[in-house]
Amino acid sequence: MVAQDFARVYRANAVLTASPGQLVVLLFDGALQAMAAAREALARPPQDFKRYEVVHRQITKAQRIIAELRGSLNFEAGGEFAPLMEQLYEYYNRQLFEANLRKDPAPIVEVEKLLGELRDAWAEMLRKLGGERPADPTGGRS
Repeated sequence: MVAQDFARVYRANAVLTASPGQLVVLLFDGALQAMAAAREALARPPQDFKRYEVVHRQITKAQRIIAELRGSLNFEAGGEFAPLMEQLYEYYNRQLFEANLRKDPAPIVEVEKLLGELRDAWAEMLRKLGGERPADPTGGRS
């Protein structure tokens, strides 16, 4: 089994054993990783013709994850929080759409910052409420 296979099995086990709160953190991490990959692809030399394909694929991956987060909002139990989060997720999607359309890293950087703060706040809430710990406390970020 190669290292890539081990990583795939590890991720699958992390998802299967995660609590609902930890799953949200894993979704945040996935979106952040996709945005970082898109931003890195935009920095590639212009001679790399595949860079725009990578950018598009990674941005749409982040958008799908954000759509999943948005779809998981509970408007009955969420009070005022759920509609605010819906608006925030919609803003993230618009920014990523603009980044993809214009191939501009600035909106990606903005969404990464905002989503990273939200991810960190969510992970901290999990730790305080129930001692839950995300699978990767750094969120895959250095």
